[in-house]
Amino acid sequence: MADQENPVFQIQRVYLKDASLEQPNSPAILLEQTQPSVDIQLGVEATPVADGIYEVAVTATVQTKIEDKTVFLVEAKQAGIFEIRGIPEDQMGAVIGVACPQIVYPYLRGNVADIVTRAGFPPVHLAEINFQAMYEQQQAQANGAGAGAALAQ
Repeated sequence: MADQENPVFQIQRVYLKDASLEQPNSPAILLEQTQPSVDIQLGVEATPVADGIYEVAVTATVQTKIEDKTVFLVEAKQAGIFEIRGIPEDQMGAVIGVACPQIVYPYLRGNVADIVTRAGFPPVHLAEINFQAMYEQQQAQANGAGAGAALAQ
């Protein structure tokens, strides 16, 4: 039996991996008095970088529109590099899918608000996210899809 190593969970670095801003209908759209609609999409992805080293990225896409015309579109990806070792395999998903995004997300929120403000608009403050609930929902969907595939055979 292998020696049980001590669990390690360390943040190596948090960084803004990608950011873009588009205002395709400026300046004309800026003269509109109508309140724009706002659509916000979030995503989480994890990539192994080396043995025990993972990059976890949270992406936000914020699009505001007046009718069918885009006022602005902001896409930002905030990432972190984490050293994760000695964690039981059945807990790794939660560490990567919940703990890591919770650390990275506040940086993403600040960067999105800053980009939108620097573009000349009132800041968009992304809501707090319950990554635990998001992770559990993804697990339930994955298990449901797996059960459905097993039943189809």
